[in-house]
Amino acid sequence: MIAKGMLRKMSPDELVYLGILAASIPVGFLFRYLSPPVKQGAALLLGLIISIATCGIHTLHSLCTVLGTWLIIKINWRSAPALSLGWTFLYLLFFRLVTWFGLPQPTPFANAIQLLLTLKMVSLANEIQSYHLEKKKEVSTFTKSPVVEGLSHEPSLYDIISYSYCYVGIMTGPFFRYKTYADWLQQSNPLSLPGKEPCLQRLKMVPVYGALFIAVNSVFPLPYVRTDEFLDHNYFYRFFYMVAIFFVFRMRFYSAWCGAEAGCISAGLGCYPQGALSKPGGGPTVKYSPDPDTAVEYDFKTIQNIDCYNTDFCVKVRHGMRYWNMTVQWWLHYYIYPNAPFRAYALRAGWTMLISAYWHGLHAGYYLSFLTIPLCIAAESAMEASVRARLGPAGQNIFDWIHWFLKMRAYDCMCMGFVLLKASDTINYWSSIYFIIHIIAVACIGVGQVMKGGKKRERRERGEGEKEDVVREKAE
Repeated sequence: MIAKGMLRKMSPDELVYLGILAASIPVGFLFRYLSPPVKQGAALLLGLIISIATCGIHTLHSLCTVLGTWLIIKINWRSAPALSLGWTFLYLLFFRLVTWFGLPQPTPFANAIQLLLTLKMVSLANEIQSYHLEKKKEVSTFTKSPVVEGLSHEPSLYDIISYSYCYVGIMTGPFFRYKTYADWLQQSNPLSLPGKEPCLQRLKMVPVYGALFIAVNSVFPLPYVRTDEFLDHNYFYRFFYMVAIFFVFRMRFYSAWCGAEAGCISAGLGCYPQGALSKPGGGPTVKYSPDPDTAVEYDFKTIQNIDCYNTDFCVKVRHGMRYWNMTVQWWLHYYIYPNAPFRAYALRAGWTMLISAYWHGLHAGYYLSFLTIPLCIAAESAMEASVRARLGPAGQNIFDWIHWFLKMRAYDCMCMGFVLLKASDTINYWSSIYFIIHIIAVACIGVGQVMKGGKKRERRERGEGEKEDVVREKAE
């Protein structure tokens, strides 16, 4: 009865997403029985069927993106990373403004595929550039490349299209690199790899997350925030509303991403020995040669996209980003953050968040939300350096609990911009709670600067006092 009620309250698009996620899990187990060539072709065919069925003519957008990236790589592999980033991000702009050119509005499914494909194409260009550079190094030094994640060969056009439209996570994620996809195709004995137990482990909380999403969303609907009646409520009600909205937001994505990970696990995608020390999105970080006399333990960290516990209970704003949409965070960390035109951490983080906001869409709410993160990071850094560093163990423990509480409220506040989308709606809501989170962040930065100045004065006075003591001792 609960399941039927949940289904009735879901939108048609959400039901389609749910159906694709649910079907991908049993289908994944069947793929373990296929040989590499058949697996590649079947995964491509199934992905194309999903794409065409949900996107129709809009599938051409993703195909143009793939073919454009392939041409860039063929013409100039040395500059392919930068050129592919420019190409895919410019196409994203065109994709979002197609109605200006008299073209039909793409479906939400086409948007989801386009977002993930953008990540894949930029990553592919970087992987192929690394492949050629390592090959040139091998020729000049006569030594085998030590690169852990390197490709064994340059992908053909068929390989690239197969990777782009692989049915696994085609519109729900997680993001995975071409190397992860190639390793999946070449698994020597897929049936021997773990599947059922880790899959059930990942799915066990999904019904709970789904039920909480439906229940809390029915009590705290988002559209109510936009009404005049909402503003008639007292301050604490308005403030608490964003806590409920962010809770609904988390439950929705916890359900979706845990289900998407289960689809990867059932197919065996991203399965590596634990000794390879895999990272979400990136895959293995060390070369691992298992002991033939020891049973190999495997994990699926490469395709892990969410750490639900740490998302909720980590202390810092900066750490909260690491546990949310983890494979995309890896992509941002390796392909965007290092190339930021700034050196300061807060500014580099701001640049990365700006790119992330653009990747998500053109709605002003994304930018207002993402660009609040650097402000919060600067605030917590200032308070850690000026206040926490001066406290004892008990004081630091209290500080961390307060820090955690404020971190969650900061994410509650930022979530409102992410879901309300319009600048006016976001500003109206933040105004209704008197921009309390932004004011606290600015106040923390100010306190940090004042206490930092006092600390410098103390150090300077202490140094001058020590000099006077030395002079006095010499005089005596």
